[in-house]
Amino acid sequence: MEVRVLSPDPAWVALYEDEAQRLRAALKKLDVEVHHIGSTSILGIYAKPIIDILLIVQDLNTLDSNAEAVCALGYEAKGEFGIPARRYFRKDSPEGIRTHQVHAFERNSPGAHRHLAFRDYMNAHAQHAKAYSSLKQRLARDFPFDIQAYMAGKDAFIKQHEALALVWASSK
Repeated sequence: MEVRVLSPDPAWVALYEDEAQRLRAALKKLDVEVHHIGSTSILGIYAKPIIDILLIVQDLNTLDSNAEAVCALGYEAKGEFGIPARRYFRKDSPEGIRTHQVHAFERNSPGAHRHLAFRDYMNAHAQHAKAYSSLKQRLARDFPFDIQAYMAGKDAFIKQHEALALVWASSK
C-alpha cells in the first residue's frame, strides 16, 4: 500500500461533518461528543486523506454494546487495537482504501485530552504545523511503500509536540 500525503483539501472538513452527523444519528441513545482530529483537522497541512474522528463517551462498555450501530455505517470494530482504554473503528472504500478512523475514549480520559490538545496546539501554532507538514511530506517521499517507517519517522515529533500541547492546553 502506497503512503499518500496530499495537499490540504477543504473537502476534508465536509467529509468529517457528514460522517459526524451519521455517527451522532447512529449513536443517538448515547451521550457522545464527536470531534475532528488527526492531520486532516490541522489547518493547511499535508495529510493522508483519512478522516480521523474522536468519539468521547461516558462509558466504553456502553459503546461496546452499541458497536453494531457504528458497524452498520460500514466500520469494522477493532477493540482497543493496541491502545488501552480506547475503542477503534475503521472504514474503507469499496476499493479497500481507508477513508475514516474512529478513536473512542471515555470523557475526561487522557487519550481524549491528548488528541484534542495536539489538534488545538497545532492549529494555534502555525510554525509547528508547517514543520509537521514538511516532515510528513519528506517521510512519504522517503518511504512511499513502508507505512511502518513513515509512522516511526513521525513518532519523535508527535511525542515532543504532544507534550508541549498538553502543557499549553493546561495553561489556557
